Amino acid sequence: MDLRLPALRSLLRRPRRLLAAGAAVVVLAGAGTWTAAVASDDPRAVHRSDQVMAVDGVRLDTSYFTPAGAGRHPAVLLAHGFGGSKDDMRRQAEDLARDGYAVLTWSARGFGGSTGKIGLNDPKGEVADVSRLIDWLARQPQVRLDKPGDPRVGVAGGSYGGAISLLAAGYDHRVDAIAPAITYWNLADALFPNDVFKKLWAGVFVNTGGGCAKFEPALCRMYERVAESGTPDPAARKLLEERSPSAVGDRVKVPTLLVQGQTDSLFPLGQADAAEKAIRANGAPVDVDWIAGGHDGGDMETSRVETRVRAWFDRYLKGDKGTDTGPAFRITRTGGVDSTDGTARLRGASAAAYPGLRDHPRTIALTGGTQRVANPAGASPPGVSALPGLGGSGGLAQLSALGIGVSLDFPGQYARFDSAPLTRDLRITGTPTATVHITSTRDDAVLFGKVYDVGPDGTRQVLPARLVAPFRVTGAKTGKDVTVTLPAIDHEVQKGHRLRLVLASTDLGYASPAAPATYTVSLKGGLSVPTAPSVTTAAAPLPAWVWWLPAAGAVAALALLLTTRRRTAAPAPDPALAEVPLVITDLSKRYAGSTDRYAVRDLSFRVEKGQVLGLLGPNGAGKTTTLRMLMGLIRPDAGEIRVFGHTIRPGASVLSRVGAFVEGAGFLPHLSGRENLELYWRATGRPPEDAHLDEALEIAGLGDALARAVRTYSQGMRQRLAIAQAMLGLPDLLILDEPTNGLDPPQIREMREVMIRYAAGGRTVIVSSHLLAEVEQSCTHLVVMDRGRLVQAGPVREIVGSGDTLLVGTAVPVQEPVVEKVGALDGVASAVRTDDGLLIRLEPGGTAERLVVELVRLEVPVASVGPHRRLEDAFLTLIGGSA
Repeated sequence: MDLRLPALRSLLRRPRRLLAAGAAVVVLAGAGTWTAAVASDDPRAVHRSDQVMAVDGVRLDTSYFTPAGAGRHPAVLLAHGFGGSKDDMRRQAEDLARDGYAVLTWSARGFGGSTGKIGLNDPKGEVADVSRLIDWLARQPQVRLDKPGDPRVGVAGGSYGGAISLLAAGYDHRVDAIAPAITYWNLADALFPNDVFKKLWAGVFVNTGGGCAKFEPALCRMYERVAESGTPDPAARKLLEERSPSAVGDRVKVPTLLVQGQTDSLFPLGQADAAEKAIRANGAPVDVDWIAGGHDGGDMETSRVETRVRAWFDRYLKGDKGTDTGPAFRITRTGGVDSTDGTARLRGASAAAYPGLRDHPRTIALTGGTQRVANPAGASPPGVSALPGLGGSGGLAQLSALGIGVSLDFPGQYARFDSAPLTRDLRITGTPTATVHITSTRDDAVLFGKVYDVGPDGTRQVLPARLVAPFRVTGAKTGKDVTVTLPAIDHEVQKGHRLRLVLASTDLGYASPAAPATYTVSLKGGLSVPTAPSVTTAAAPLPAWVWWLPAAGAVAALALLLTTRRRTAAPAPDPALAEVPLVITDLSKRYAGSTDRYAVRDLSFRVEKGQVLGLLGPNGAGKTTTLRMLMGLIRPDAGEIRVFGHTIRPGASVLSRVGAFVEGAGFLPHLSGRENLELYWRATGRPPEDAHLDEALEIAGLGDALARAVRTYSQGMRQRLAIAQAMLGLPDLLILDEPTNGLDPPQIREMREVMIRYAAGGRTVIVSSHLLAEVEQSCTHLVVMDRGRLVQAGPVREIVGSGDTLLVGTAVPVQEPVVEKVGALDGVASAVRTDDGLLIRLEPGGTAERLVVELVRLEVPVASVGPHRRLEDAFLTLIGGSA
């Protein structure tokens, strides 16, 4: 099973495991073997020298990168993630060296080419190593010194490497700035949250680390003791706290950029919150950046984060006071996981000050009386929230693409409390809390709190970031009031959705009491949710000089529109279709000059609100002709098109509710994106307040780029600006003809997210595309055409297939005895081994989510889960069989 995270290149490269051990006093004894190299033909060449340093019985493998030019430079230490090595940091080290830094990378004890036991950032081991490396930097002629023996130096790293940067700042006063990412402040709190053992993460990393032989004996004994009992003891907590940055929190007094992941059940956002409070109390500058990804996968925002880290060091190491280091608080807002493709909906937001996790709370009333919850013997079967190693781009993300939630609570093993449907959108930013009363048949109770976003139909629920908050209740036999602090999230709950508080007795990732028990749970008050209203997407102001420029053109364009509009008689609107975005009935269009050759023939289909409809077909199928008729650009020869009950004619008033994007849009290159859109809207002659410009821009997700000249835009950004132009006025029906033409894969994903965000507000999107994989991920419904006729229409899932047959990819081949066990599972009709894993057919009533739980229980190394038939297969079958 590949447990490596999506690479955040060098900064967050492969933070794979976490538990380790070691304790040895490190004294730099001398230098070992050197090799040297110079970067290729880059005009800003970088020198690299490799050295093995002897350190009191331990050998540290290092690489030193310096700019080609003479002079002294600030230094940066780059630390790798757990399970990695110095090689993971090479690209970022070279980039920093080109920017004028002397950069030292090294493999930590027990990793890469370094020897010794892994000390889990032991102050007497790995932390002392960093001090000796700083000693070495102070003697190098390329490094700027603040005074003899004191180099100007910063430290950056992700996960394991992030913790060492915090610890180095606490133990060595010579560290001048740090940029830790997706890491811990208190390792005991991370692995033993509220005195509950995070067994799955701990077990995964201990085993993939090579077993106890790789770890310092005291840590190994601690792990085995806690894993056996299922309960952390004070000695275990003390051992981990001694190796945590929180142990020296009052000594971290340097400028700190904290980058933390939102999809991270290992080191959640609360770890960065605790670090921010402590470091700011010391008087040091602290900025906080919540990225979309984390140890559970997601978008690690590599380029943006590395750029911000470089700016941080430019300001606080080089002393460039004019450098913009970004806002005090920035967050990549995900808006949850989309049910059609499992991807995050991304847009940036910021605030002038970090709001913390309990800013401007709002109380949401919940209903649900006293409920009884069973803790089953052996705590089995367990509920499911996050699955370490599967939560990123692998199996669970593909399950989400199937429209299947990745969370699972077993009946009788949880209590649930629901809110009424929300009357307006609600953005939760921080940690919700709730007070409950717990009574248990045993003195010790463990429960798991989580807040779901439940759709209007009550059946589809999303667990934001797949996070759960464990808590232990002692003295529960006599009953106890407990305030539950739920996971910190940033999630928008839409109008009409409900919030659901669930308290479950088991969770796959944690240790629960093995003895059976019954818990009685009741609610004391409502759910308090923080809203952080200061966190907003900034809008660039429009320069005053712009206003006079479009005046003449706007007046002329408006006059042209008014004088050339054709006034034609049209059938009366159909009141029964007033809320239906589109109905096409018996539509036909002949080729010019032909009486029997049709571009479109007898086409009929219907589109409902909230759908993302994919219009598919081979070249010549009639897709573009259909869209042109829909937009009133050409007249049909027969049939009719009704939009919200109105018949479409050129110049029909209902077309004001339709936005269209066809073959791109022209923009003035010297103006910013925002200025271009405002000019366009003024040319329509409609009131400025009708443009809903900010809403369209928020959906398009262009962020700070709106203030830049369009000539600096990438192709993907130009496409999104064109989509934003089509969305001005927030039309109820948005038509996109091949919006991904000319885009690379990341840009295509961005365009997909734009379409999904737009439809999520209750509007409708029709998109024509040749990219079947994209259509399958972004569209909810399909219309398949061939040679002008309708071949099939319906939901994507129905056209692709029922999904009863699943292809389970595995990291390693599955042995036949295990295949037989899988085939004997409840809900499984058959299981067959393939070259890539297992082909599993489910019985009626069998579900993919239950199957994943059972496969994990059988220790099947699941790497992916998906439907056996793809849209491409279904499409080729339909087209091949059409007349």
